[in-house]
Amino acid sequence: MEAKLASSFLGQRWWCYGGGGLDYCKQGNVRFCPSVSHRFVPASCKMRQRNHSSQNKRQQAKKLYPDRPTGVNFPATSDEDSDMENFSNDGITSLKETADDLDAAEKAEQTDNPTSDDLLATSGEDSDTEKFSKNGITILKDTADDLDAEQTEILPNNNITGLKGDANGMDFASEAELSNENMSLTLLNEIRPVSIAANGEDELSNVHLSGLIGMIRNAEKNIHLLNHARITALEDLEKIRSEKEALQGKMNVLEMKLAETDEKLRVAAQQKMHVELLEDQLEQLRNELLARGDNEGSMHDKHVSLPFSLSEELDVLRTENLSLKNDLQALKADLGDIKGTDERVQMLEREKSFLESSLKGLDNKLAASQEDVSKLSMLKFECKNLYEKVEHLQTLLDKAAKQADQAIFVLQENQELRKKVDKLEESVEEANVYKLSSERLQHYNDLMQQKLRILDERLQKSDEEIHGYVQLYQDSVKEFQDTLSNLKEESKRRAEDEPVNDMPWEFWSQLLLMIDAWLLEKKISTDDAGLLREMVWKRDGHICNAYMSCKEKKQHEIISTFLRLISSPKSSELHVIHIAAEIAPVAKVGGLGDVVTGLGKALQRRGHLVEIILPKYDCMQYELIRDLRALDAVVESYFDGRLHKNKIWTGTVEGLPVYFIEPHHPGNFFWRGQFYGEHDDFKRFSFFSRAALELLIQAGKKPDIIHCHDWQTAFVAPLYWDIYAPKGLNSARLCFTCHNFEYQGTAPASELASCGLDVHHLNRPDRIQDNSAHDRVNPIKGGIVFSNIVTTVSPTYAQEVRTAEGGRGLHATLNSHAKKFVGILNGIDTDAWNPARDTFLKVQYSAFDTQGKTENKEALRRKLGLSSANIGQPLVGCITRLVPQKGVHLIRHALYRTLELGGQFILLGSSPVSHIQREFEDIANQFQSHENARLLLKYDESLARFIYAASDMVVIPSIFEPCGLTQMIAMRYGSIPIVRKTGGLNDSVFDVDDDTIPEEFRNGFTFLTADEQRCVIFVFSTCAEFGSSAGI
Repeated sequence: MEAKLASSFLGQRWWCYGGGGLDYCKQGNVRFCPSVSHRFVPASCKMRQRNHSSQNKRQQAKKLYPDRPTGVNFPATSDEDSDMENFSNDGITSLKETADDLDAAEKAEQTDNPTSDDLLATSGEDSDTEKFSKNGITILKDTADDLDAEQTEILPNNNITGLKGDANGMDFASEAELSNENMSLTLLNEIRPVSIAANGEDELSNVHLSGLIGMIRNAEKNIHLLNHARITALEDLEKIRSEKEALQGKMNVLEMKLAETDEKLRVAAQQKMHVELLEDQLEQLRNELLARGDNEGSMHDKHVSLPFSLSEELDVLRTENLSLKNDLQALKADLGDIKGTDERVQMLEREKSFLESSLKGLDNKLAASQEDVSKLSMLKFECKNLYEKVEHLQTLLDKAAKQADQAIFVLQENQELRKKVDKLEESVEEANVYKLSSERLQHYNDLMQQKLRILDERLQKSDEEIHGYVQLYQDSVKEFQDTLSNLKEESKRRAEDEPVNDMPWEFWSQLLLMIDAWLLEKKISTDDAGLLREMVWKRDGHICNAYMSCKEKKQHEIISTFLRLISSPKSSELHVIHIAAEIAPVAKVGGLGDVVTGLGKALQRRGHLVEIILPKYDCMQYELIRDLRALDAVVESYFDGRLHKNKIWTGTVEGLPVYFIEPHHPGNFFWRGQFYGEHDDFKRFSFFSRAALELLIQAGKKPDIIHCHDWQTAFVAPLYWDIYAPKGLNSARLCFTCHNFEYQGTAPASELASCGLDVHHLNRPDRIQDNSAHDRVNPIKGGIVFSNIVTTVSPTYAQEVRTAEGGRGLHATLNSHAKKFVGILNGIDTDAWNPARDTFLKVQYSAFDTQGKTENKEALRRKLGLSSANIGQPLVGCITRLVPQKGVHLIRHALYRTLELGGQFILLGSSPVSHIQREFEDIANQFQSHENARLLLKYDESLARFIYAASDMVVIPSIFEPCGLTQMIAMRYGSIPIVRKTGGLNDSVFDVDDDTIPEEFRNGFTFLTADEQRCVIFVFSTCAEFGSSAGI
């Protein structure tokens, strides 16, 4: 209980220092500080953030905490009240002092320079000061508003709600605050979740105590926030004062420049007057010179130099006058800016008066909040009483636990006695049965003696009759010989009409693809192609002999020979077409590829015609496709408002005929270097689904069943009924199999129109509309709604997905279509997975000769560099994709525990999740040179088969598993599966200790709880049993 409480405190981003672990946390010597998870931001930003979200958080807080039980009194001591009041008064007093300092600073700025000229000079500084003062007081106002709003919600109608605060980057104001906080948090640390028995005591819920804890924490955080706001405001005030001094200096410089400009204007005016006088004198002189005659030439020469000197001086004065005018205009512009500054000063004064009134309101609210905070001290005494009750309950719980242990022990003894009694009763019943059988046997012997006597008499009579029959027999022998010769001739004729079973399936698939190519290339008619397909389907000997006789001839001769064989009998088998995104081993990502191949081969062996349509990926293993060739015909399909050409390829995979569709689309849908995981997967596979149906209708195929798999080809179902059934492709019924409901391929509804489907018609709750988002469509849901039958890969998984937890949002749709939904357990191709013929193994072996398994184990150890010192040392294998579904935390724990128990561990697999891949890469580096462990973070088909053959056990701790093939392959190769009971694992692996299962079906170890402890227990028990059987 102490550990649980500690985790609840530390889980809220609090940390404890002072040493001592949990024991020190009980002594009151521990200081809890909020961890700094991000950088400090200005207080104003924090206030805004709190204002935006405070209303929602208060509503959530009201919903979270239930009413406090009525009738319960929690008295508080005066010492505890005074401690809590002292703790909160410091924060509130600090906030008031901050507001007073700001108010005093504003008043001092108003009285420093009362004259109008000085006010004009300092207007810029006052503007900045007023603006910052507004911001600072706004911060205090926001803080007080939050505090007031949150404090008024404390204990309304005996309801306790939490106070929200941001404690990041806060410091404790004083040692008195530290002691008060330590005292409150130490008391909170002693709170335990209680559930008081119904013996007269009061009932208090865990949620109520959580509310008390949250309310006390958040109240302390708000007080720290007020102290921090006060410090920040004082620091910003100092910055404003320094900026004011700098601005005052700039204003003084401007005043000096203004005075110099005035002086220059005065001098310019005087010089202008002087120039005008000189111009008048010059005019007079010119007039006098004109009046005088030529006889006064000497006098003229004397005065002619005077006008020139005056003109030069006049030009200089004009130039100076022009520069003075420019200076005057600049000064006028500066004067306009100064007037604007004066207006800003007046505006800031109005804002200051408003802020002063706001500050007074803030003081009133702080006083009210102080009274509310004082009520928190009452909680301390309540918590103390709760702790005493918890201790009492703990004592009762210990007693009850002891009694329960005793009861369990007695119950176990009773069960053992019951088993012994059952065995005795069975023995008595067997004895009674034996007694009855003995009596019946004696009676039977008597009857047999009587029958023997009767038979002797009949035998004598029959001897006489036999002699007569011998003569008749000799006569009939001759007749029989004649009849036999006739039958031989008739059987010879019939042999030509019987199916040919000695030809491989690749031969018949090649014939089928050849006939379809002739049809698409317009070399034979649709009816002729149907009749020829039927003969291939029946494995008719006539068409086999015809092909073998003319396979070296030209194509038109082969066609002529085949057309002569056409007849009209009908076939009773089914024509099945699989439309899928994977097929093993050519294009395999998971179990889907194995199922498509294995199911197709199984249906083919039962006489059904099976064909598969697949995208032509650029990353397929083309070397595993036999007779791959491109057809001359081109299939056009609609997409994004126009027709696109598709190149069709044919080939055989594992004896199955496969059509590969290569789209000629500018998006290069299947030339991406990977099968899945592209941003436009919805478009890629909706294009492929429509192109596949277009291929069927243009090839004239009339299948009985169209089988589509997972969301990638679930588009086939609505496309078939809405578009292609009206066009004549209406012979088939649709089967949709979902191999994993985790992957649903949802997309915006508008993207559905690209493949030609009507969005408005299908984006409805009863059709393809996603159950979680009405503006999105869900292909899996479309496959369920529009298919004739819906299957999944195991009966248990079929039940799990019909629940809200397992259905991933589709449980309601599955329940509404429950009549056509069934779970069928997957299987494996036992021919492909056969240790007796597996060429990837060092030594082949079987269930009748297991020595090869030991040799493969030694060979794998040498290949991976593991220790071979102890031949009986158990080897645990794990072959999986490292995703959360597969229980990666259990795999990691199984690795360490296997090594601790003396076993060896090999992991093969990789993860598409980056952080999981990095985690296991670190573990792989840690065990790189370990003699008992190897982690191979990749997928290798040949190495996987080697590990199956060499492992003693295979661990599969999946959180959920639709079916799973790993456990089936492991058992096929003689390895013991250790699995969690979920999905297909529950349907295929049965625990060796489960008495409800017949012994012949018990084949592994199972556990139910998805935790590390259970997995470790079963790994331990398996290793222990293996060690006992090996003598180690």
